[in-house]
Amino acid sequence: MFSLFIAIHAIAATGVVLLGPIQIIRRTKDRKHRFIGRSWVILMYFVCTSGMFIYSLTGSFTIFHALAIWTFVSTTLGVIAIRRGNVRRHIGMMVGSYLGALTAGIFAAAVPGREIPQLAVSDPGLLWSLIAVIIVAVTTWAIFVLRFVSGHDRQLNTGETAERGVSGEPLTPSKLSNAAPVTAK
Repeated sequence: MFSLFIAIHAIAATGVVLLGPIQIIRRTKDRKHRFIGRSWVILMYFVCTSGMFIYSLTGSFTIFHALAIWTFVSTTLGVIAIRRGNVRRHIGMMVGSYLGALTAGIFAAAVPGREIPQLAVSDPGLLWSLIAVIIVAVTTWAIFVLRFVSGHDRQLNTGETAERGVSGEPLTPSKLSNAAPVTAK
């Protein structure tokens, strides 16, 4: 069971580290950003949750427990912030969560006695094969989203966006039922 948690943790953490720069560097924060962002948040939750199980096997509460809890909270606060329209707070929480995950990954790879350095010594072929598979999978997902997901929000024929009306007020069910059907571009 211990190995399963380590595998989940390592795969999800690698995905978090690889998807983070795409989110931070891309200038447009559009539908593609939300698709990749939701994937990133799910992976981050897997990292935090699986990390709690790995570290609980050491027998005591460690600094890693605190970091996993803080990262879970800060990622959630970042999601809540953007849902409320607070872009500045969203950016701060998400970039902070990413940098924390990156730092933890560096320590996991560099500190002797941890699983990654042990695997690098005992079976380097397996380690690099796993890393290659994860990189290919995450890169394939990112390319798929960036290439095939529309970057624009769907619009209704009446000139209203799917979330807000022309005047900026939220659309109500009665307004949506009177709107023209959504058409693909």
